[in-house]
Amino acid sequence: MTEPKKRKPPLVAEKRYGNRPKKPSNAKKKLVKPQKSSHKKSHSRKVKMRRRTSRKRRNPIVALLLRILRWIWRIVWAFTWRTGLVCSLILGLAVSYVYVSLPDVSKLLDGRSRGSVTLLDRNDKVFAWRGDQFGGVVTAKTVSKDLRNAIVATEDKRFYRHFGVSPRGVASAVSINLREGRGPLSGHGGSTITQQTAKLMCLGVKFDPKAWQSETDFVRDCRRNSLWRKAKEAVYALAMEVKYSKDEIFSIYLNRAYMGGGAYGAEAAAQRYFGKPAANLNAAQSAMLAGLLTAPSSYAPTANLQRSQNRAATVLRLMKEQGYLTSKEASYWQSRPAKLSNAAEAQVGGYFADWVMGTGPEFFTYNTTEDVVLKTTLDPRIQSAVEDGLKWVFENKVREGSEAQAAIVVMSADGAVRAMVGGRRTKVSGAFNRATQAKRQTGSAFKPFVYATALDLGRHENDTVLDEPYCQIIPGSGKWCPKNYTGKHYGEVTLTFALMNSLNVPAVKVSEQVGRENVRTVAEMFGIESDLAAGPALALGASESSLLEMTGAYAGILNGGSSVMPYGLVELRLLGDEDALMGTGGGIGERVISDASARELIWMMKKVVSEGTGTRAQLADWQVAGKTGTTQAARDAWFIGFTNEYVAGVWMGYDDNTPLTGVTGGGLPAEIWREAMVRVHEGLEPKPLPAFTPTKSKQGTRPKKKRKGLDNFLSGIIRDIVGDN
Repeated sequence: MTEPKKRKPPLVAEKRYGNRPKKPSNAKKKLVKPQKSSHKKSHSRKVKMRRRTSRKRRNPIVALLLRILRWIWRIVWAFTWRTGLVCSLILGLAVSYVYVSLPDVSKLLDGRSRGSVTLLDRNDKVFAWRGDQFGGVVTAKTVSKDLRNAIVATEDKRFYRHFGVSPRGVASAVSINLREGRGPLSGHGGSTITQQTAKLMCLGVKFDPKAWQSETDFVRDCRRNSLWRKAKEAVYALAMEVKYSKDEIFSIYLNRAYMGGGAYGAEAAAQRYFGKPAANLNAAQSAMLAGLLTAPSSYAPTANLQRSQNRAATVLRLMKEQGYLTSKEASYWQSRPAKLSNAAEAQVGGYFADWVMGTGPEFFTYNTTEDVVLKTTLDPRIQSAVEDGLKWVFENKVREGSEAQAAIVVMSADGAVRAMVGGRRTKVSGAFNRATQAKRQTGSAFKPFVYATALDLGRHENDTVLDEPYCQIIPGSGKWCPKNYTGKHYGEVTLTFALMNSLNVPAVKVSEQVGRENVRTVAEMFGIESDLAAGPALALGASESSLLEMTGAYAGILNGGSSVMPYGLVELRLLGDEDALMGTGGGIGERVISDASARELIWMMKKVVSEGTGTRAQLADWQVAGKTGTTQAARDAWFIGFTNEYVAGVWMGYDDNTPLTGVTGGGLPAEIWREAMVRVHEGLEPKPLPAFTPTKSKQGTRPKKKRKGLDNFLSGIIRDIVGDN
């Protein structure tokens, strides 16, 4: 039998390493790659099929629009994020540049371009301020908590939460402006306190006289609103937020903000209005200062206290709404509004302050870059008395609606000016001062200098002069014949009678007899600096002069015949310094006439008030000497007189030279003088004038007793005919 055919072995290489050990069944399962579920595969196929079906079913127009929108979105998105990135880089660079340029906080606290002038009265009390007031540096932590809260509540309630710019505030401001019919940047600005501080710093730009005509133009340029300006302001604000802390920014704002009345900064405003430091302000006072920030000039309490108090009530309400005050506290302070200090409320001496500022060197007054203190001669009691007297006469003696003006100057015998009123409106600053700036004809108020010259040349009060028609030929003008105010002549009269009744013909004759050049010299030496008339009308006051000059000249008569330079400045020093830079710029000067002549003239002028044209100026218990004056057509009316204590001059007239109606120097001016001086002399012990005692008649004159009776008789007739002149 044949053996069965053997099966050939497979052509496989032998296992060189032997059989591998078998792995557990569970390990084998782990190595097996998981297979996709057939269910999932079928689900995905169905989704794809649906999408294809929906695409096939979608309207081709809609599909096209969707593709266009997707394309536009991709472009917008690409542009937006790239633009945003570029703008962020530019903004970062701009903020970094400003950040590097920002100085230390201490250099930003006083932002004034000029200094301040504080005026003290004779009692060393502040009565006026000029220039840019700066009370000193304060910080967010040193001022009253109420002041800090009031400013935040009013100006920027999110100040401590934002990063320097408030988009919400800007959007709200734009919305309000558009709703009220203004431009988007007109009216409400939506600026944060940081942005306002940046604006106060003028974005780091300093005043350059070559770029701006004045500081006013510079400030206006810094405050203008435009889109580009707002953008720069925002950059500056962001840089400040990075550079400074919130309290430092708030401190800069507190020190640089203008708060009306010439006050820059919280400390100056607190001292200006309330006479106390900013650290001691209560809620009502703090609310008033915070309310000023919106419109400093309009809401200044010195301009309109009621308006300022109403604004403060609104600020108190905002403080209550934002949780800084309880309802009880807000009601309490609203019922007790802030009031001005005595100095701020009085506002005395505005004309005086302006005059004193003009007497000092400009680089320490109007153009000062330092803080200056001026001690003056002003007496606030006398100033108030003069203002009250003037007001009383115009309210009770002058017809309603009259536009007539008046001016008053009161000074001591040495020329120290104690009070000054330059017009009917007394609470003013920078107004036209009729006491110093107006040059008006003096009329008969000039005659005392004619008789002073005669007395000093040897004549006496009871010497006589013939009052009769008198004429002169004036070269180039022809015949000139002076007339008495009454139109009559009284024959031989004494010098005293002629002066006390203000007779014109005797005054011209005496002037011509003693020499009009001598009269001119005496008047000039007494302090009348204005150009004096060259002709014989000099004796009748044809020359123009200011009330201050005339009053100062009369002070020379009172002090015994020595010239006087009226002055108001006692000393000038820098704030914080004890040593004065300069002292008094006036006072008693050289002798003009002898003491005996001055005493005799005082006696004659005393008769003017006791028996002559100035009787309305009489004061109970006080001896008064003076002289009336009325110019041609009654365009000016004067009364200047003195007691042992004070010299006072009054002028009355119209600014446009309109003639006064029914007014002479012995009328309303004398009454104004009396009402003012009655108040000035309250509480003072009466003292007699330094006048001489008349002696018996001298050779060539009539006996004193006979002359006196005739003089009194004639004076009575004159007063009955024409009244006071």
